[in-house]
Amino acid sequence: MTPAQPLRVGMVGYAFMGAAHSHAWRTAPRFFDLPLQPQLTAVAGRNAEAARAAADKLGWDSVETDWRRLIERDDIDLIDICTPGDTHAEIAIAALEAGKHVLCEKPLANSVEEAERMTLAAETAAKQGVMSMCGFSYRRTPALALAKRFVEQGRLGEIRHVRAQYLQDWLSDANAPMTWRLDKSKSGSGSLGDIGAHSIDAAQWVTGQSISGVSALLETFVPERPLAGDLVGLGGHGDLSGDAPRGKVTVDDAAIFSAKFDGGAGAGAIGVFEATRYALGRKNAMRLELNGTKGSLAFDFEDMNVLSFYDAAESPDAGFRKIFVTEPEHPYVGNWWPTGHGLGYEHGFTHQVVDLVTAIGEGRQPEPSFADALQVQRVLAAVEASATNSSQWQKV
Repeated sequence: MTPAQPLRVGMVGYAFMGAAHSHAWRTAPRFFDLPLQPQLTAVAGRNAEAARAAADKLGWDSVETDWRRLIERDDIDLIDICTPGDTHAEIAIAALEAGKHVLCEKPLANSVEEAERMTLAAETAAKQGVMSMCGFSYRRTPALALAKRFVEQGRLGEIRHVRAQYLQDWLSDANAPMTWRLDKSKSGSGSLGDIGAHSIDAAQWVTGQSISGVSALLETFVPERPLAGDLVGLGGHGDLSGDAPRGKVTVDDAAIFSAKFDGGAGAGAIGVFEATRYALGRKNAMRLELNGTKGSLAFDFEDMNVLSFYDAAESPDAGFRKIFVTEPEHPYVGNWWPTGHGLGYEHGFTHQVVDLVTAIGEGRQPEPSFADALQVQRVLAAVEASATNSSQWQKV
């Protein structure tokens, strides 16, 4: 058997997302037959010592302290962007113009204008066989992928209602320290873009409909936070001494909005969305529920191997039934463990690599494309515009 050609990866950033992506690049070719063989060629970070430690821990062959060097290297085929949103556009456009494939974390950018420039660069590069994808990893959760399959099979009928929540609690302590995620200049937005973007993408992807208008409310509960302290996970506890400096929070802590979907051939669903990092007790409750004319489905990432499904014709009096999405015929699952042995958070990133590498190997556009991510960016912008205009209806 002829060995697969290498796909030499250069990753920018090595923190939370960098670790998840590194695991995926290492793991994907060991469980899936891929047309190209990913190689963890180089990782870039501004702090040479920290980048070297990350490379040693995560399995990268070499280190750069400037992302531009990754793009200049002849032994790099793909740039994986795991940095805050304020750097996405510059890195992605430079990489695409240099003929490198790109995987970019979500949200695609910090503004619609940046996302439009990235999408144009991606569409231009695609004509030369250079591919790009935005990392909405929840699409690769088997239960959500099964939900999309059910919708496409018509098992829900015409979709009427969409309910989407993303609930976390890691910022509930008002004295948790400032991070880049609370600085609009770096992150673009708060809960809205950080986690709400996932809900927007998932809802549009599963339903096959695009959000066409919104009415929104954004709230910042804690306007200032300590600039120093102990980080634990994404949160932690700040330095509360009398002379400890504090920084201004410039993003939303919570977002709520109603939405209208375009419906495609049908009338279009209505939706309700909520994103917060202040929901005590909710650790990563990324939820989606759809109600249609023939049935309903519900998903909660805190029970990620289960899809709840209701078929009105099959069992009208029985309510929802639980489907344990661990069978070989379920999306992605056949390459993993025996029936009943569930998957975890990291598997979504592995499946993301599988889909991206397969698409590149086959010479076709991977999904979600930058154009798909641009649509999400436009929804984010419409939500912000509505919230700053007394929640008035805002077209996307």
